[in-house]
Amino acid sequence: MKRLLALLAVLALLMAACGSGSDDAASDASASDDSASDDAATDDGGSAEAFKVAIVAPSASNDLAFSQSMVDAVNALEDSENLEIAITDGTFVVDDAAAALRGYADDGFDLVIAHGTQFGGPLEEIAKDFPDTAFAWGTSDDNKGAANISAYTVRSDQGGYVNGIMAANLSESKVIGVVGPVPAGDALLYIDGFVNGVAAGDPSAIVNVNYIESFSDVALASEAAEAHIANNSDVLTGTAQMVVGATGVAKSNSVPWFGTQSNQTSLGEDIVVASQVYHWEVILDDIIAGVRDGKLGGEVYTLTLENGGLEIEFNDSFGLDSAIKEAGEAAVAGLIDGSVSTGL
Repeated sequence: MKRLLALLAVLALLMAACGSGSDDAASDASASDDSASDDAATDDGGSAEAFKVAIVAPSASNDLAFSQSMVDAVNALEDSENLEIAITDGTFVVDDAAAALRGYADDGFDLVIAHGTQFGGPLEEIAKDFPDTAFAWGTSDDNKGAANISAYTVRSDQGGYVNGIMAANLSESKVIGVVGPVPAGDALLYIDGFVNGVAAGDPSAIVNVNYIESFSDVALASEAAEAHIANNSDVLTGTAQMVVGATGVAKSNSVPWFGTQSNQTSLGEDIVVASQVYHWEVILDDIIAGVRDGKLGGEVYTLTLENGGLEIEFNDSFGLDSAIKEAGEAAVAGLIDGSVSTGL
């Protein structure tokens, strides 16, 4: 009996030892699997290199106008396209912009955006020095015949036309003022579209256009807006970064304002009626995809209402009459389906 009990005790100890070893082995295997999984995840995450995009813009990144329209677009794509973004703004002096463009190319950025019509001259030479770097330039419909430059432009006359129709219906004095910068690029196109839209909305309305010959002079924009109001304008619009001067005057005089390039509601919730907003991300998607596939440029891209690159964003706080809003929306629909033309 004593021998039997001793044998059973030994067997019990052996079984316990085997069970413990099995559990430890399973635990070790599980830990090894988890570690391998973590390492794989780290490797996968690390292998996806960021796409490096640089923007060189003439005015402040938060100008609620031309520069901000591009900054907002690139930021909108940051996560979905895994972008690494660098911005040099306030480079209205062309030589400063050229130095920034060359610096980004030299630093190995995948796409360098020259966001300013005035940057085309130096960009053409810089692109020749960096044939393996992709550049984008606008607003322009000319890619300089370069295989590594994509040009981009915008049918800003479309939103101008829509804003003009609504302005004509909103105005009581039938005198409308426009504060323009330099008559070139998307600014000129917007204003010409606006003038034609006013004529379509009310042929009897008068549109006074004042080009101040500057994209950035806030004081001159303020003076131009004051002159318009003194001459009985009861609705205003304008384009470029200097419009903060004009909107300030409009706000102090409770004069409705129509914006373009970026949503300008924050410049005056009580005066901004609607804004034509540029969504450059619509074309940047294609440009970035092309660069990733080895196509560095050679194309011209255009924002339109039809492709979603342009959008009329209404300010709900303004309280626009529903009939006027419907007239604007009808113009948008007509421009998209081709039944309406801006005349440009």
